[in-house]
Amino acid sequence: MGNNSNIKPLQAALLERLPGTRVRERELLCEHTTFKIGGPADLFIEPTSMAELSFVLRTIHEQRVPVTVIGCGSNILVKDGGIRGAVVSVRQMMQIMDCNDNTLCIGSGFMLKDASEFAWKNSLTGLEFAIGIPGTLGGAVFMNAGAYDGEMSNVVTMVRAVDFEGHIKEYDASHLDFAYRHSIFHDNHEVIGEVVMTLEYGDKAAIKARMDELTAKRESKQPLEFASAGSTFKRPPGYFAGTLIEQTGLKGLSVGDAQVSHKHAGFVINTGRATAKDVLNLIQEVQRRVYDEHGVHLEPEVRMIGED
Repeated sequence: MGNNSNIKPLQAALLERLPGTRVRERELLCEHTTFKIGGPADLFIEPTSMAELSFVLRTIHEQRVPVTVIGCGSNILVKDGGIRGAVVSVRQMMQIMDCNDNTLCIGSGFMLKDASEFAWKNSLTGLEFAIGIPGTLGGAVFMNAGAYDGEMSNVVTMVRAVDFEGHIKEYDASHLDFAYRHSIFHDNHEVIGEVVMTLEYGDKAAIKARMDELTAKRESKQPLEFASAGSTFKRPPGYFAGTLIEQTGLKGLSVGDAQVSHKHAGFVINTGRATAKDVLNLIQEVQRRVYDEHGVHLEPEVRMIGED
């Protein structure tokens, strides 16, 4: 365990309200990321509600332990040394709260794909674009995730979040500071707990047809059979990252078991037992060679966290 002497008192305080199955020591984070990479967390905590999330963050703050928050780990690379302090996963915050007509209120740990399917089953249109995006609803709002001409800013009307002292906040859409792959939560570092979306009623068959079309398109173009963190680089202005990487001749370039996908050059994949160091070295090599050839700097979309 890390050097933080407050881990044991924190664990004891959390166990006063949470079961031991949701407060675990030395949890390997490779089991909680889509890259299947990452060392241990000193303490891994899974709240299931806004009240528990508030309690957990307040208790961590009182014990002066550093905290990292994750969802299903679909847009992060956890380094091989793992993460010191507490890791809070919102993955179990999956409740569907009161749904009024075309408005959905859903916990931030609910998978985005499942939210898209829930909308379709209720004849609601507006979330079709999200059917193939890996990750949780909270992560999608945090990143303002988007694909195929849709993005979260088009449908989110309100977010409930918790700050690191345990205070619950509410934000309507006009205060979420949405931009390309950005929201206010990049700046205020509060933790998204619940998301309210307003959709439109539509034709159920047409909604499903659009979802099937986007799923087929994604499966044909993306290396979904391998572990990855999704699209590795942000789109540089005026370019597509995958096209630049392919034009530089880097498809198939490997460092250890980390590889630039043959199927889509914008994806770095884990072909077996890649380490975070392998992935980081490969990303840096891709950045260097694309810059040398095209003069364009590729900025990672994947967040790197933890210790070497």
